Amino acid sequence: FEEIARWTFPLDCDVKGINLRWRRDVTEEDKLMLYHKALSTFDSYEEKASFSKRPEEVDQDWLYAPIWLKINRHYDHLGINATSVESLIDQLGILRYGHRPRVGDTFSGGGSIPFEAARLGCDVYASDLNPIACMLTWGAASIIGCASEQRAEIKNDQYRTAEKVDEEITELGIEHDAHGNRAKAYLYCLETRCPETGWLIPMSPSWVISKSRSVVAKLIPDYTNKSFQIEIHNDVSSEEMKDAETGTVRDGALTYLLDGVVHTTPIATLRGDYRDVDGKSVNRLRRWEKSDFKPRADDIFQERLYAIQWMSKESLNQTKPDTYFSSVTKEDLERERRIEDLVKQNLPHWQELGFVPDMAIDPGYNTDQPIRERGWAYWHHLFSPRALLVLSIIRKYLNAFNTPCLLDSVNYSAKLCRWETSHKRIASDGSGKQTGGASDNSKDVFSNQALNTFFNWGQRSFYMLQTEFHVDYKERGECREKFSVQTAPANVVSQFCDLWITDPPYADAVNYHEITEFFIGWLRKNPPLPFNEWTWDSRRALAIKGSGDDFRRGMIDAYRAMAKHMPDDGMQCVMFTHQDTSVWSDMIGIFWASGLQVVAAWYIATETTSEQKKGGYVQGTVILILRKRVVGDRAGFKQRILPAVRTEVKHQIETMMHLNDEVKEKMGEPVFNDSDLQMAGYAAALKVLTAYTQIGGEDVTTFATRPRQRGEVTVVDEIVQQAAEAANSLLVPEGIAPDTWHKLNGIQRFYLRMMDMESTG
Repeated sequence: FEEIARWTFPLDCDVKGINLRWRRDVTEEDKLMLYHKALSTFDSYEEKASFSKRPEEVDQDWLYAPIWLKINRHYDHLGINATSVESLIDQLGILRYGHRPRVGDTFSGGGSIPFEAARLGCDVYASDLNPIACMLTWGAASIIGCASEQRAEIKNDQYRTAEKVDEEITELGIEHDAHGNRAKAYLYCLETRCPETGWLIPMSPSWVISKSRSVVAKLIPDYTNKSFQIEIHNDVSSEEMKDAETGTVRDGALTYLLDGVVHTTPIATLRGDYRDVDGKSVNRLRRWEKSDFKPRADDIFQERLYAIQWMSKESLNQTKPDTYFSSVTKEDLERERRIEDLVKQNLPHWQELGFVPDMAIDPGYNTDQPIRERGWAYWHHLFSPRALLVLSIIRKYLNAFNTPCLLDSVNYSAKLCRWETSHKRIASDGSGKQTGGASDNSKDVFSNQALNTFFNWGQRSFYMLQTEFHVDYKERGECREKFSVQTAPANVVSQFCDLWITDPPYADAVNYHEITEFFIGWLRKNPPLPFNEWTWDSRRALAIKGSGDDFRRGMIDAYRAMAKHMPDDGMQCVMFTHQDTSVWSDMIGIFWASGLQVVAAWYIATETTSEQKKGGYVQGTVILILRKRVVGDRAGFKQRILPAVRTEVKHQIETMMHLNDEVKEKMGEPVFNDSDLQMAGYAAALKVLTAYTQIGGEDVTTFATRPRQRGEVTVVDEIVQQAAEAANSLLVPEGIAPDTWHKLNGIQRFYLRMMDMESTG
């Protein structure tokens, strides 16, 4: 307490391990005054921006009221009389296109581009090959962007659904014990029989359950059954906590102590990994069948409930119920058996109705992992019997506005949910009292972008899952205009748009077309309106992915289709980020073959600055503005094009460096690093090159569509590389004369740039 009394503000709450909250008697005016004082202490713009509200979170009438007089005066010659952003967009659209602007995005993904376009007052057409991406886009407009009255109805509908599910689960008695306490989380682990001793060994990298409460699981030998009982111990010593950090899975092997002897078997040996006649890596894990929902008795890996986190009956109505961890009792195991019986009786019927997936896991880069490491062959195999029962009940009450709640629940219910423990935290009243370790919980499946299997995992009870049904969606502005969403490949365009704004895939390392099948299986059969009109399949074969000839052809088809569905005075905006010269060369060919020309390019810093982002990491996005290429031939040759590229690169780099100086003077550090500036050089080359119809006597469309040979360096590659070198030549380290810098070769420049970065970093 004496140490806490000496703390001074401002302080880092995370470092101190405390939670702070406003006193109830502090008024909004007092808060605003304190906010102003806090902002004055922040050094960087990023800190101030992260602390402040976004423009759309502020009352729009109040925010924009002072500007309309100036805007209307500026556009007086056009007859503009706007009183809101939406009315300004509407009037400008009528002047240019004869109607309200229509914005399209055929790579809608999470839906941020369509949502922002609709929020500004444009009609919107959005499409994506993946139905989960379309659902996110639909949700942005139909939930986040709906009127406040409709949002209240959605909230009430979700509350009612949660109540119905909770009533059914309570009636089944699968989350309550005999005393009325309710489960908050269930902890499971794998078990396997050691080939050396014949003992059944629980598997976990760590037996620490809660760091904040000093809770661990201890393995007690059961010599009669050649297995281990698992006991949960609370408030253990620091030595016992340290011992528990070492689990039975270490360095890719099953490792445990029995009668003073350490036994170790590689996991690969347990699985029976080997190479087949084709040299493919396979193993002896049994491939689960469609009717399976738990391991069979002779499977290599078994699954076991080893701990439960309970909430006391007396505190269930409190905001933060009192919780505790306990060992698994016979009554708990009886509830598990009852659940398994219910699943066994109903699984075929649930799958027929679409309440539980019956979809096979197709092999792929990410989807091979659960097949290879566990033998799971259908998507429902990734869920325990308890999860299948709870999710089938949620699915039964599903309607359109509860769909996001279902998928959130699915995301927190799989065997791929890692159990995460927290450190002790101190109450903000200065008492030094522990707050109870409220952040001990299971992470969601996609806390990273993969389908990682675990040896132990946590599963939330419905009591915790229902928080997803009680979400207060923040108002980000209404989408009042027309907003249509459809599942379609990017080259299948059904709407005519004045503006196409896209953030396309390019050499993407995340296989969204594979990992979203985790969710697709839950809605593939009998989806609610309006999702029943969509194609519920990832359609992997149609996905534009990776790089190379297939990527280039897919992108050409997509941008050619958008160009055909755009007026002659229409525009396209493409957001692009990549440091690979070959990918930039591909983009040039894509725009050429699509009949488009880059007419403007600029660079925007989009990433939050952090120590991890510094150095050679790209911190922004290139914004490319394209129009239809003017009809007619324009021939160019490398000797003529190179000077034009260097001039454009120089203009781009000098503009950004000037901006860097201004920002550094005001904010203390520059916006762009060397990698950003080099990428801006690529964009400058793109702008120059796409204006031509022939390069060195070859038609650019023919050049763009022909397959590239391995190791081939085309004239476009040379020009793009020259653009990068031109950019590098302008990045002169402080203290070196420009003429000296130009005499150095590439390796020497690189070495000096690294020295300069280290000395100023």
